[in-house]
Amino acid sequence: MIEHLPKRLMTLAYTSSIALMTGYALWLYAMGDYRDLLIPTFMTLLLMAALLMHIGQGVKSYLPRIILLCSTYSVVLGAFYFQPQVSPLWLGLPITAAFLLLPLWAAMLINIAIGPLWWLLPSVASAPPAIIVGYAALILLLALPRWEHARRRALLRATDPNDSDCEAFHMDTLKERLHSEFQRAAMLNQQLAVLVLHLPQLDMAAEQFGHRAQTALLGALCGEVNSRCRDHDVLGRADSATFWLVLPDTSESGALLVRERLQRALSQRVLVETGQLEARIAACLPSRTEHFAQYVKRLETRGAALANL
Repeated sequence: MIEHLPKRLMTLAYTSSIALMTGYALWLYAMGDYRDLLIPTFMTLLLMAALLMHIGQGVKSYLPRIILLCSTYSVVLGAFYFQPQVSPLWLGLPITAAFLLLPLWAAMLINIAIGPLWWLLPSVASAPPAIIVGYAALILLLALPRWEHARRRALLRATDPNDSDCEAFHMDTLKERLHSEFQRAAMLNQQLAVLVLHLPQLDMAAEQFGHRAQTALLGALCGEVNSRCRDHDVLGRADSATFWLVLPDTSESGALLVRERLQRALSQRVLVETGQLEARIAACLPSRTEHFAQYVKRLETRGAALANL
């Protein structure tokens, strides 16, 4: 699905879909097509539930989007089945909805798989062959911008070591730097420590206040950490809400002192939307006989444990 889509925009999309579906149901009622009225009426209620799920908390964001997509397919399919005179141009509506609400690969897969099934309907089967060309052309036209955007993001990710949302290294660069420090510590018989930081407020900030509040929260964390660390310390984003702070030539007691200093500084930072900044921090040091892959796995496990506290 499209990432960082503003919540207000999605709320407008759900509200507009409810209004359109209600208008379509009222139009069928006014025309006396009572047989065709069942699907849009039921989908109107379903879209109302999707809007409530979108506004509420504790529900995955993809669930109401899937409901909206299924409602679109159901209404168009019902229109083609019950009203053979409907223009095949309405095929573009579910195709466009799929590319707006699903990831690129999923939208392509669904449209290619469902494509032959549309031609089993009488109104589509009787359409001129140019509709097939138009169907394929529309899929390609909708896929190309998404593919180009993904290609540019991959190119930027390959050339820019920093995360796109904050002042920290992204995961690939973080692992490379950690691997270098891991090898350096082993060769020179030095100590190495990593602090695992988790932001439990991040998902809540994105859901309640949008991407801007999420960016502010990430910026506050990275600003506080970078201002209180050495130049050769490495801060990287391990996943959406977890960071690793690599501390070369640092013992366990030194890592614990850094943890206490960061915990105190972060707890004093207050943001407008989320209030006092909350961060869970744990120290993790490699053992003498541990391989790098095992150490990375242990860091990931520690981050997951902090997230589940």
